[in-house]
Amino acid sequence: MNKRKFVIPILLLPVWFALYHFLQPVTDWLIEHVAGLEPGKHLTESIRFFIFEFPKVLLLLTLIIFFVGILRTFFTPERTRKILEGKNQFTGNVLASSLGIVTPFCSCSAIPLFLGFIESGVPLGVTFSFLIAAPMINEVAVILLFGLFGWKTALIYLGTGLIIAIVAGWIIGKLKLEHWVEDWVYQSRFGIGNVEDEKLTWQQRIDSGYYAVRDIVRKVWLYVAIGIVVGAGAHGYVPADFMASLMGKSSWYSVPLSVLIGVPLYSNAAGIIPIVSVLIEKGASLGTSLAFMMSVVGLSLPETIILKKVLKLPLIITFVGIVAAGIMVVGFLFNSVF
Repeated sequence: MNKRKFVIPILLLPVWFALYHFLQPVTDWLIEHVAGLEPGKHLTESIRFFIFEFPKVLLLLTLIIFFVGILRTFFTPERTRKILEGKNQFTGNVLASSLGIVTPFCSCSAIPLFLGFIESGVPLGVTFSFLIAAPMINEVAVILLFGLFGWKTALIYLGTGLIIAIVAGWIIGKLKLEHWVEDWVYQSRFGIGNVEDEKLTWQQRIDSGYYAVRDIVRKVWLYVAIGIVVGAGAHGYVPADFMASLMGKSSWYSVPLSVLIGVPLYSNAAGIIPIVSVLIEKGASLGTSLAFMMSVVGLSLPETIILKKVLKLPLIITFVGIVAAGIMVVGFLFNSVF
């Protein structure tokens, strides 16, 4: 076993913590002493926001994705299928929602996962719990929320996302909507594989962590940059009163409006969360902001279009409607509590 695979991450951790700790003072020094920008000006604060937030988010992504990449090697799609196979309705919903957080998933894998689960006898509602949780509650979203808002908001997002996935899947299961799945799905023998899981060494698992960092950061850094640029502009120039009037607690329509706007949009967490950060800073309520974010991330338009190949339109409408209703309940609930 190559011991360097273990030593390098251990040696890099102090470097990571030093960079993260000194990021704020270095940013202030660059803005005020190197660039000579006057504090408090709109342009100054927008630039300060970007210079601080962009490397901060990338640092958080790099650290957490490395460990999540290792964790994911224990939860392959085939192993996930085996875990869910044969479980009763509610237990399956809970397990599927929890596994959706750590199991590799993207819109392009929606069909093979769906087919594999159905072929294995996993109930339809349990399958939907997984399909809801996997894109909505992902490591990028949790990392960004932790970095921008703190651990309490990240836990709120994690908990409410799980509840939505569990309840929505349970409702779909109770409605017995199997007749709205395309007929060919039950007649075919596709799936996500019947090969036994490969026994990986720790060296291979650590390699998987490196690959995850390289792959995910390469895919999302531009979304992070764009989101933070938009957020920086709003941070420096958008009046707080405007956002408070549009997305504040006092506006009864703010939650349904945010969901209606968010459902047809497509973005990943890396692009939308920096914008949500500024919305809250400018007076938008936590519940409305969470509802907007969940509708954008959790109800992915490309995934919905892909699922049209295996689901009939009434089931897709039911799926989107139940999830959107759950998101609105969360929005109203948190607006009334916080």
